[in-house]
Amino acid sequence: MSLAHPKFAYEKGLHQIGNGAYAWLQPDGGWGWSNSGLIVDGNQSLVVDTLFDVPLTQTMLSAYADAEPAAKTVNKVINTHHNGDHCNGNCCCPDAQIIAHKLTAEHMQAEPPSLVQGFLDAAPGLGDLGNYLTSCFGPFDFKSVHQKLPDTLIEEETTIKLGDKDIHLIPVGPAHTPGDTLVHVPADRTVYTGDILFIGGHPIIWEGPVQNWIDACDRIIAMDVETIIPGHGPITTKAGVEEVRHYLVTMRQEARARYEAGMGYKEAAFDIALGVFDDWGDRERIVVNCATMFHEFGAEEKPEIAELFGGMAEYATARPQEKAAE
Repeated sequence: MSLAHPKFAYEKGLHQIGNGAYAWLQPDGGWGWSNSGLIVDGNQSLVVDTLFDVPLTQTMLSAYADAEPAAKTVNKVINTHHNGDHCNGNCCCPDAQIIAHKLTAEHMQAEPPSLVQGFLDAAPGLGDLGNYLTSCFGPFDFKSVHQKLPDTLIEEETTIKLGDKDIHLIPVGPAHTPGDTLVHVPADRTVYTGDILFIGGHPIIWEGPVQNWIDACDRIIAMDVETIIPGHGPITTKAGVEEVRHYLVTMRQEARARYEAGMGYKEAAFDIALGVFDDWGDRERIVVNCATMFHEFGAEEKPEIAELFGGMAEYATARPQEKAAE
C-alpha cells in the first residue's frame, strides 16, 4: 500500500504545500537522501534541515529562492537532529540563525563530516563492508562541507516566530537520535518530522528507547495537521505515521522474544521475518534496531559503530534488495 500523501508525487525537488510552506524531496529516501522544508511569512524565511553536502544544499536553496523572494537570504535554519544529511549544508546559510536541540549540537560536534569521509577513505580495503559504505555514502561530497554548528539551543518545547507564524519546536528524543525535534507549523497545518518518520524505508534506531519513538508518533497523530513531511520518503498523512508506529511496536515484540530466547542481536536480526515491511528500503537496518533494543532490554554492551555497519553489510550481502526505480 502507498503511504504517500495523495496530493503530492514522490518526485525529486520542490513541492509547494501552500500558505508559504514547501518541501524538498530526494527520492529514493535511502541513506543520505533526506528531505528539507521551507517556511515563509512576509519577508522572513526558515529552512528545516539542510542536506548532506554543499552542492545538494546549494541546488535546493536556489530552488527555494526562485520560489520565494524571502528565501534569497535565509533567516533561520532548524536542524531536527544531528545526522549529517540534515545539517551538513548549514554552511550554505552563513547569515542564518541555526536552531537545534542542545544534544543535537553536541553530537554534531562529536560526529563531524570528516568522520564519514574517513569511512569512505578506508572503504577500498574493507571488502563487503567497504562496498556497503560506498553504496551508502559514496554519492556525496563531504569534502565540500565546512561544519556550521547551531548557535541557538533548546532543551524543551519552544515556540519561535517567523513573521506572524508560530513555529513549535517539540523535542521528542532520545529516539532515532538523542535530540530529535518536530517542527510544527499550525498555520500551515503542517509538521516536519525529521527522522522520526522514514516513509517506505526501515527506520534506524540509533539511540532509543523505542517507547519514546512510539510516543513521538502518537504526538504527531494527535496534531491538527494535514501535511506531514518525513525525514526520508514521500510526503505522507497520518496513515503513514500509523505504519511507522506499527513497525516499531512489531519489531520490539519480535526482538524481545528473541532476546528472551537467548539469541544475540545479529542472530535475532537474521531470524526476524519482516513480513509486510520486507519491501521497505534499507531493511538491513534491522541489525542496528536489534542491537539498540537488546541493549534496552538489558544486554550490557551496545556495539561500536563499525561493528553495526559490519552487521548491516553482512545482512545486505546475504539478502540483497532491489532498489526501487526513481
